[in-house]
Amino acid sequence: MAAAYFSKFYKKSKQEKVQALLEAQILTSEDEQFLKETPLLSDGLANSMVENQLTQYALPLGVALNLIVDDKEYAVPMVTEEPSVVAAASSAAKLIAQAGGFETSITKRRMIGQVALKAVPDTTHAQKQLKLHKKDILNKANQAHPSIVKRGGGADDIMIRLIEATEESPEFLVVHVYIDVQEAMGANIVNTMMEAIAPYLELLTEGKVLMSILSNYATECLATATCRVPLNLLKRGDLSGEAVRDRLIEAAQFAYADPYRAVTHNKGIMNGIDAVVLASGNDWRAIEAGAHAYAAKSGQYRALSTWKKADNGDLLGSLTLPMPIGFVGGSISIHPTAQFSQRLLGVKNAKELESVIVSIGLAQNFSALKALVTEGIQKGHMGLHAKSLAISAGATDHWIEAVADELKKAPHMNLETAKALLDKAKNNL
Repeated sequence: MAAAYFSKFYKKSKQEKVQALLEAQILTSEDEQFLKETPLLSDGLANSMVENQLTQYALPLGVALNLIVDDKEYAVPMVTEEPSVVAAASSAAKLIAQAGGFETSITKRRMIGQVALKAVPDTTHAQKQLKLHKKDILNKANQAHPSIVKRGGGADDIMIRLIEATEESPEFLVVHVYIDVQEAMGANIVNTMMEAIAPYLELLTEGKVLMSILSNYATECLATATCRVPLNLLKRGDLSGEAVRDRLIEAAQFAYADPYRAVTHNKGIMNGIDAVVLASGNDWRAIEAGAHAYAAKSGQYRALSTWKKADNGDLLGSLTLPMPIGFVGGSISIHPTAQFSQRLLGVKNAKELESVIVSIGLAQNFSALKALVTEGIQKGHMGLHAKSLAISAGATDHWIEAVADELKKAPHMNLETAKALLDKAKNNL
């Protein structure tokens, strides 16, 4: 393990952090040079990625340490503006690593394409026709994107759904096509296939195609992370391991039962997941949308994670959510920092990346719940927020750390206090 290189990592200077990662053989000398240059995108590349490009908007990329997933250790790039996210993920990862880390399971990576048909004169007959010609439908889909078939993927199944008419909407006949997209996120692959089969579906059903598009509710691309935490690792101050375990389980039960709490509970999970998805060059909006839909699969919006008591008294955590990320394609293949993130992570394929991301989500959730049921969420969060307040007060360079340290001791941590502390520090020169 590389933990020996990371003692008090958060207190090191940027160059000391880079040096520690070099010594741990997580970074290469080429990566060190990349970080020294901290390059922006070229205007040409930026302009090709977005319409009407004017400038670039920077967010910090940090690294979460000590994450062990399926017996492999990772340094995880995270892009976020919230101070406590990387610290919380690293803290949970370090603690859970002492118990063996996270274990994951990934379903077969299949995306879902939809063709929605309206004004179908006889839906019973249409469904029979679709089932009868299933092989032809799949063949036409695969002919539209032969390269994915050559790589071992492609369309392999269909499902037919009849959405009955209501006062608010007409009847729809929807054809789902399941597509193995291999290492890509697959949006373009799926959309190309769906548009290719649309005329044939109209012919089979005598209906009219409303739209042909992928679904971001990727229920055929699920990632699960689990962990086991012994009681001796849960003790916190005057609270025993048993007390922390029981309170954490009750907090998870509250989030399962109450959608008002569940939204915030899941937002905390997505703090970690979004940060890694963004660092990897993937579509965090698609991941967010799919995750929240999955949280409501029962008909009520609920917590995505579960925490339970094991037979021997250990704390058991589990998190499952759709994870349709890509390892190639899109901005992943052209954005230099996304490529750096892949090198830093050292993942070899999309499934391994899914495993890391879902584990970070569970680590983030563990940290948040543990804080909530022990010392409260604000102690750690506001401690990290002190630097942001110092900067807002006008502190620069070494003054940032100095003012932040004093803010942590102050009875009221706010901007007014930060300004007063900065003035006092400068006047005492």
